[in-house]
Amino acid sequence: MKIRKIFMLLSLLLAYTTIFGQDIEFTASAKEVVEAGDQFRLIYSVNGQASGFRTPSIKGFSVVSGPNQSQSSRMQIVNGQVSQSVEYTFTYILQASSEGTYTIPPASVNVAGKTYQSNSVTIKVVKGNTQPQQQGTQQGSAPSGEITAKDLFVRAVASKTNPYQGEQIIVTYKIYTRVPVSEYSVTRTPSTAGFWLQDLLKDSKKLNQFRETIDGQEYVVAEIKKDALFAQKSGTLTIDPLEMDVLAQIQRKVAKRNFNDPFFDSFFNDSFLGNTYQNVKKTIRSNELKINVKPLPENNRPKEFTGGVGDFNVTASIDREQLKANEALTLRFSISGKGNIKLVEKPAIVFPPDFEVYDPRTNDNIVASANGVSGTRNYEYLLIPRNPGKYKIKPITFSYFDLSSQSYKNITTQGFEIDVAKGDGRQGEIVASTDKEDFKYIGSDIRYIKTGQIKISPVNDYLFGSMLFLIWVIAIPVLFILFVIIWRKELKKRSNIAFMRNKKATGIARKRLKSAERFMKQNKPDEFWSEASNALWGYMSDKFNIPRSALSMDSVNGALRSKGVKDELISNFIEVLNRCEFARFAPGNKTQAMDEIYKQSIEVITRTEDELK
Repeated sequence: MKIRKIFMLLSLLLAYTTIFGQDIEFTASAKEVVEAGDQFRLIYSVNGQASGFRTPSIKGFSVVSGPNQSQSSRMQIVNGQVSQSVEYTFTYILQASSEGTYTIPPASVNVAGKTYQSNSVTIKVVKGNTQPQQQGTQQGSAPSGEITAKDLFVRAVASKTNPYQGEQIIVTYKIYTRVPVSEYSVTRTPSTAGFWLQDLLKDSKKLNQFRETIDGQEYVVAEIKKDALFAQKSGTLTIDPLEMDVLAQIQRKVAKRNFNDPFFDSFFNDSFLGNTYQNVKKTIRSNELKINVKPLPENNRPKEFTGGVGDFNVTASIDREQLKANEALTLRFSISGKGNIKLVEKPAIVFPPDFEVYDPRTNDNIVASANGVSGTRNYEYLLIPRNPGKYKIKPITFSYFDLSSQSYKNITTQGFEIDVAKGDGRQGEIVASTDKEDFKYIGSDIRYIKTGQIKISPVNDYLFGSMLFLIWVIAIPVLFILFVIIWRKELKKRSNIAFMRNKKATGIARKRLKSAERFMKQNKPDEFWSEASNALWGYMSDKFNIPRSALSMDSVNGALRSKGVKDELISNFIEVLNRCEFARFAPGNKTQAMDEIYKQSIEVITRTEDELK
């Protein structure tokens, strides 16, 4: 019995060692040789509870999808020995683009608080087999057919190739075919560096199909992708080709058979029995587009210009003209029209100095249709007058670049007169909610009954003529002069819009990231990526006083480098921006890596703020 108990104890100890004492292995695997145009899998495997998988830099291949994460666990009992393993896999589907030998560097992953690196993977890409398959002559078939570039191709067409900076152009991708197409998939979306992009067919459930004749040949045409692009800088910008896989049907003719009999020869060589069809997968690419972007004119550019390019109109209104001090009123300013309305910044409105002004709430009603982007952007300002009196809000001027006349135009709203009566005497602090809708008083004036000993002064002991009186006589003018100096400096700072934007840049970015976190928890990937991207771009715009219309990867790089920010941090910042923009506009699953991007966004903004101090 004792020997049996000892044996069981040793078995349990061995099982414990097997389960918890295993070495962590993190490996990468893929085909060693692939053909150009082929798709294959790159698999990373780790035998442990993995987190924080960091994507390697994949060059020479197109990423069709990934990383796709999966988990598996297994327990075995062999000869009384227990073994258990948990394996995580991260899978990419890659496509080879061109011939050559490429090395994919190691990836990294965290297991139990430690970081592990995988092995690197070397892949050789060889020339694809472009020869059609030959059917054996004994089977009585001829070589199979081919799909030529005249039978099936895709074209990119721009509505305009020489727009102004910020002008809306529409790029349409059309597939032309003379053969039946059963399936297609976009494997690489075009890079649009230097543009702000809006997908116009995102919500469309039906392709626009029609027929078109080219060089005497009739094609069936379908619009598979349509984007509205707004150039963020001038110069020659390139839109890379779109790449897609198409599954088409081709006709294959069977070789004629000779039976030396007119009846059998006629029957077996009949066209109905002599043709078969087969599915053929073909990769096609669109043409590259060169867009020559003209800069906006510098001459006669109004100081009120905030980047609007298109055709716009504005309105302004207030909810009331008479109120009491410390009560709130709302001013609404709306911009409507067609153009880069999403990129237009809020106008510079001059409010009376006695008004407390909250940051405006922005509400968009913007539509992206096949004809482009149009709609309305509303700004809602919350105003609280602190003192009674009659106040005026000056007319608001909005400036934009009109494309029809190729000149700047100014639109001015009406002004407002506001009559503020004396309040009820309460001086409690007014607090607004995050939506700027609800207000309440905190605190109130209460006179308490005085308790305790009463201090009694001697007879004929007056403040006038005493040393304390002389000190106050001298101190009051000095304090007043200091107050005026400090107050003027503060007013100068507040009038300096660039300084105030710089000062509030970090706080606004953190608020937007908080909003992005809320969308992430609600599993709203589109809203998350949009808010995270706005937080990063907005931080750079406010911190370095760069207009939204001039923001690009190059301007971000130059601004950070001019302030002496480390190259590694600049690369990290641009990498996060690139991943956000890719996730916003690329097709496929957008729920992956949201938590990682959220943490990286906070990290790069925090580190940038520390280096700029």
